Amino acid sequence: MAMTAYSNQAQAMMRDYLLADPLVPYTSVLIGVFLCKMAYDLTRILSSFYFKGYSSLTKIQRVEWNNRGMSSAHAIFIAAVSVYLVASTDLFSDQLNGPITFRSSIISTSALGVSVGYFITDLAMIFWLFPSLGGMEYVLHHTLSLVAIAYTMLSGEGQFYTYMILISETTTPEINMRWFLDTAGLKKSSAYLINGILIFVVWLVARIFLFLYVFYHIYLHYSQIMKMHAFGYYLTLTVPSVLFVMNAMWFTKILKGVMKTLSKWS
Repeated sequence: MAMTAYSNQAQAMMRDYLLADPLVPYTSVLIGVFLCKMAYDLTRILSSFYFKGYSSLTKIQRVEWNNRGMSSAHAIFIAAVSVYLVASTDLFSDQLNGPITFRSSIISTSALGVSVGYFITDLAMIFWLFPSLGGMEYVLHHTLSLVAIAYTMLSGEGQFYTYMILISETTTPEINMRWFLDTAGLKKSSAYLINGILIFVVWLVARIFLFLYVFYHIYLHYSQIMKMHAFGYYLTLTVPSVLFVMNAMWFTKILKGVMKTLSKWS
């Protein structure tokens, strides 16, 4: 009986929220798309002025260069917002009354909208230039992320777990920097080695240990998660699990790369 009541409450909350203030999520999505275009163009302009080798890159390399600049800008933004909301505010504090799974604010919803705008833009570019900007693993990663973030943005459910997962975007700038250095012909530089070690450390913390903590938190708050709408319930259990498997697979490749690079330097 209680489960049914909370399920009805979640559905009513989603309906009332969408009808009450549709400008918050939809406007933020459009802003996210616009900011992505601005970051893409800004990367192109700055690179053409300050990186002499930019003009000698192939057309698809320049597109990927600009795309990675755009993804780095999004990663810095959403990771900073995630850390702020999770660690510096009381929005998701256990000290407050009520399930943590139903907490949201205008700021948290708006930031998620910007992230949705990014994933829509990046996924469109991946499909348009497939597979130049990434294969099916990127399509799977972006699709799962887009569906999960869009749902929690529109419903207000499970935003805590969404932001915990989005903290893992702290690894994106380092991954992109690795590609930038490689493309610029600096694969044998000390900067490339330092960046590789940084990728290993940040990935281990943000995409392995952090996910383990998320699973532990889900276990402790499972009774609250069961009160979510069925779709949100399955997203909360499924998306982190799938992403963790992908993160673990990529981590093994990162570990092999770091060991190979260190052996060459030694």
